Amino acid sequence: MTTFFATCPKGLEYLLRDELAALGADAHEALAGVRFEGDLACAYRACLESRLASRILMPLAEFDAPDADALYAGVQAVDWSSHIAPDATLAIDATGSSGSITHSGFAAQKTKDAIVDQCRERFDTRPSIQPDRPDVRLNLRLHKGRATLSLDLSGEPLHRRGWRREQGEAPLKENLACAMLLRARWPDVYAQDGALVDPMCGSGTLLIEAAWMAADVAPALQRDYFGFLGWRGHDVALWQRLREAARERAQQGLRKLRPCFFGSDSDPRMIAVATHNLQTAGVAGFVTLDKRPAEHLEPPAGFVTGLVITNPPYGERMGDLETLPVLYKALGERLRAGFTGWRAAVLTSEPELERALGLRADKHYALFNGALECRLAVFDVREPRVAGDDAPLSPGAEMVANRIRKNLRNLRKDLSRHGVSCFRVYDADLPEYAAAIDVYRGWPEDLADTGDDATARTWLHVQEYAPPPSVDVNAAQTRWRDLLRAARAALEVPRERVVTKTRARGKGGSKYGRFAARDEFLIVEEGGLRFLVNLHDRLDTGLFLDHRLARERIRELARDRDVLNLFAYTGTASVYAAAGGARSTTSVDLSQVYLEWASRNLALNGFTGTTQRLAQADVQAFVNEDRTRYGLIYVDPPTFSNSARAEDFDVQRDHVALLEACARRLRDDGVVVFSNNYRRFKLDVEALSRTFTIEDITRASVPADFARRPRIHGCWLLRKV
Repeated sequence: MTTFFATCPKGLEYLLRDELAALGADAHEALAGVRFEGDLACAYRACLESRLASRILMPLAEFDAPDADALYAGVQAVDWSSHIAPDATLAIDATGSSGSITHSGFAAQKTKDAIVDQCRERFDTRPSIQPDRPDVRLNLRLHKGRATLSLDLSGEPLHRRGWRREQGEAPLKENLACAMLLRARWPDVYAQDGALVDPMCGSGTLLIEAAWMAADVAPALQRDYFGFLGWRGHDVALWQRLREAARERAQQGLRKLRPCFFGSDSDPRMIAVATHNLQTAGVAGFVTLDKRPAEHLEPPAGFVTGLVITNPPYGERMGDLETLPVLYKALGERLRAGFTGWRAAVLTSEPELERALGLRADKHYALFNGALECRLAVFDVREPRVAGDDAPLSPGAEMVANRIRKNLRNLRKDLSRHGVSCFRVYDADLPEYAAAIDVYRGWPEDLADTGDDATARTWLHVQEYAPPPSVDVNAAQTRWRDLLRAARAALEVPRERVVTKTRARGKGGSKYGRFAARDEFLIVEEGGLRFLVNLHDRLDTGLFLDHRLARERIRELARDRDVLNLFAYTGTASVYAAAGGARSTTSVDLSQVYLEWASRNLALNGFTGTTQRLAQADVQAFVNEDRTRYGLIYVDPPTFSNSARAEDFDVQRDHVALLEACARRLRDDGVVVFSNNYRRFKLDVEALSRTFTIEDITRASVPADFARRPRIHGCWLLRKV
């Protein structure tokens, strides 16, 4: 068994994991790819049959590479004679940076030098560089001081199927088209005798990929080049057997394929391009093409159900955002008029364009068309109805809804970059509508093993800031109802997935008081990690969203350190530390409930065993009695605590003593990350400067979705003098 890595565009990871598992691999999703284990036949099948992967990489070596010399030595340590013929052609793709290596071109050059020098020394000849279709293509990834060097078995991106001879102005990549089809459940529609309609078919990508999917045609069957063909470990007989079996399946599938594919476009040139591509793909006889604008879309004769799926222009490279809503509105009208009972799926990067359709999406999926983040909206076209939440919003509610949409549009790229599915989308932006609205996207805990973006749902956690007595009660209630309707409309979340609470400031600050006892947990994702949240039972959910960047800093600092997490709450910082390569984590909290929650969070991410210690104790007593020395200590105390089981604590009064006690538990090269949410807190710099050098990272630790409240917390890095 060998470990491989399949790359893919962001948003396709869970689909790719399931696809590779169906091919016999032991697969686990990662960021922009899937790590899987299998034999060589499994890797060949992935190259031949994956509809979603971009490349299939086989890691050859992983090593420390803080500088050019270390990179050269690590590459030289590989026996290249088992992979490359001395006179072969070679290409190297390098990404990332590491230590003093900041230029990917330089890293590729250094890697080439190490391979060439080894071959010249052993064989008195050397490989030559050939960027286009070399005998062997290597992939070098540099990240945080480490280098991973892999053989690129695919050789060139797998979305190049071999059928595309011509393309339009903004072509859809083939693996993205397959993701759209799978998210819209095209295989189920086909199995129920449904048709497929693309009213803006362009060069025919969706039509061809849908036909090949229905006929079980291996997507790489027409390719004549793969990266393993010139590799010395290539098993020619095995590859020929697999390819011949795929060819026989394709022939059988095409013989049984129904002519249920319909494409149209307003541009006659694109109809000609699509015709040529359909012929090359061998499916022209199953597809009907028409020159027709989307505004004149009609259901095909003889079909009562099916899938309308399309990738219309959305104003990034084609069209005009001022005129495109007219096109979308017309498409929505045609769907409502003639396609009741059908499913529809539309890809766009602009929520305003989707709203112009006039249909309410049943599901949304985040997908990337190249570097452009898009949403696939999937609809079941129903009879129109006007009632309840479908009634027009009041002017005040519409104002709130527009602000939420604007915030979401501004946050989208930042959230996607950090892998965030839980965030604040509104925080009393309009003072008369005083509430905080947090978005949580996840799935029930009982779907932990199978949960993915297809089963995820969006929830809203809405906390009302209690109005002052001077505000009229009826006016406050009307605004509250308007705000909730605006949030549901703007974020397209049904009433049953909106959780509401009132956050009132009491003496000693807000408490983790219990609101209910439902014990219903969602699994959500942040930074590639998974966490349990409970939206109902307490004021706080188990994941402090404003501390997201502080947790990222902990992951960066944790490598090869013993980490102490004080006031650990649900252990999210411990999970980040373990993910960052900590030698051990120790989570300390007085609450057994939260320690059990922390244990579940650690286990959810695969961090178990004696290196993940949980201690139920008063934090002040623990740091004074413990004798372990730590490389990283995270301290995030409450503002006040007056538990009957521990000493009273006041963060302003007691923080110096607490941090000095932490210094005694800290290694000489260690660091304390200290944060708290007391708005009027002032760090006693004069007292602490005797023990620590102090770096205020508050501004850098407040995420973009909390920019309206830059003082929501303070955060400092403390290192021993």
